[in-house]
Amino acid sequence: MLKEEKRLLRRCIADKKKMYTNHELATYSTLLLSKLERHPLFAEAQTILMYYSLPDEVQTHDFIEKWSHSKNIILPVVKGDELELRYYTGKQDLQKGSYNIEEPQGELLSNYDKIDLAIIPGVAFDSQGNRLGRGKGYYDRLLKQLNAYKIGICFHFQICTHIPTEIFDKPMDEVWSEEESFIVNK
Repeated sequence: MLKEEKRLLRRCIADKKKMYTNHELATYSTLLLSKLERHPLFAEAQTILMYYSLPDEVQTHDFIEKWSHSKNIILPVVKGDELELRYYTGKQDLQKGSYNIEEPQGELLSNYDKIDLAIIPGVAFDSQGNRLGRGKGYYDRLLKQLNAYKIGICFHFQICTHIPTEIFDKPMDEVWSEEESFIVNK
């Protein structure tokens, strides 16, 4: 039942995304990330976990490039059923990996306590900070290992009233879209 509910929610969000042009999604991405970079925790952070976006996600490529000159940017790399974390060293060092995601080839980060802030993608989020991923569990397994403050980012139409959760799901500390942001009361 829960799997079916998640599957239907993923399909609903995918259908909503089709209602927006690439230009609109790029504009929403720029708006969201320009607000996010003014967050006090972002300003203070030296090492930030991000993600190199797929076309249907909040677009992070230019943002990563901009901030990689003054902050340590860490990006995930799919290795089997896990995500390993590597330093971003520039566009020239990215290689297409699993799911056609550009992945960094930089040094491996093994001490996750070095991460000051984690910016996490999702298919959908709710106001309790619950996250719906793509269904493979990569981030579920990674989030269990992170002590960093977690901000989930998405487009406004990806914020739902309720995300079905399981015992292993780890909520975000905040959720942001281009239209709103909220701190999750834990």
